[in-house]
Order: sequence, then C-alpha cells, then structure tokens
Amino acid sequence: MKRYGIYGGSFNPPHIGHSILAENVREQLSLDKVIFIPSGKHALKDEITLLEAEHRLNMARLAFESDPHFEVSDIEIQKAKQGITNYTIDTLIDLYDQYKDDFIKIYLIVGIDNLIEFPKWKNPNKLFLISEVIVMNRPGYLVQDVDDEFSRKARYLSVPMLEISSTDIRHRIRENKSVKYLLKPEVEEYVINNKLYK
Repeated sequence: MKRYGIYGGSFNPPHIGHSILAENVREQLSLDKVIFIPSGKHALKDEITLLEAEHRLNMARLAFESDPHFEVSDIEIQKAKQGITNYTIDTLIDLYDQYKDDFIKIYLIVGIDNLIEFPKWKNPNKLFLISEVIVMNRPGYLVQDVDDEFSRKARYLSVPMLEISSTDIRHRIRENKSVKYLLKPEVEEYVINNKLYK
C-alpha cells in the first residue's frame, strides 16, 4: 500500500517553507510522496488577492517537482476552469479514484489554522473516514482553539515553526525588497519575468 500525503493551498507564491514542512512530514510518516494541490475556486477564501491559477500551478511545479518525493496536481484548478467550487472532500474522493491502482492510504496535511476552520468545511467528519488528518503546528495558533470533536480525531505533528508566509513575500515583492532564500531561484525568476505581485 502506498502512503500519499496531500498538501493543498493557494501557493501564492509557493515558498521554501512549504518544501521544508512537506519534507518534514514526509519523513516523520514515511510517506511515499507528497502531492501539492494548488487551489482552484476556493470555497472559503477571498479571491481578490489570489493570483491566476496557471501562474500558481507553474510556480508550484518549479518549486516542488525537482524533488522525486514531491508531485504537483492540477486537479482543483481543472475543476475551477469548469466553474466548480472546490471542496477538499471531493478532491480526496477524486484522488482515490485517480490512484486506485496504487492501493493508497491518504494523509491529509493541514495547518492547525485549517483545523480550527473545519466546522466551516464541507463534510469535515467524512475527511477523517477517508484520510488520516495530519495537523502541523503554526505560530500564533493553539490546540485549545480547535473543536474538541476534530481535535480528538486528528494526529498532531511537531514541525519547524517557520515565520515565512506567502503574504509577507508578496509584500516584499511589491516593496522591491529581496526574497532571496524565501523562494527557489526558479520561482523568483518566474515572478520577475512575469511581473507578478507588483
């Protein structure tokens, strides 16, 4: 049985922190691979600051696909092109179908800030039935803020507390400040060449 971690996000842009956390989780859980899924049409997030999907997908591929244990999926972006609002539960069901020949076990990797939001998610209890929900600590968020029902079912992993955020990186780019070592050089070059976040 293959063990696949599923790591979704807007990746706006994908930064070195995403890679560090994914590798840390992969190692702790002995995952065969981590699949990064850039969001398409997000059910809960404001779309105003969200860069168009194709750019985020291209950057994610540059950021992650050089690692043999990492993969990038456009499954949610393809749905968004059809005007479909995406829900994580639907993505996981689709992934089981896509990888059925691999006999996979899915580990849904989320930050504790996402787990706090679980009451707003579609069919959150079903997520625990079809995946093991892996929760990463994040600066500024407490386990006490998680709904007890979800807190009991989740598996918590201690990962490096990185003060790196896509929001901060976007601000730095707008202010012409350096993002060296925050983005992979290939991603930084893509941002510059496409005049993103200006």
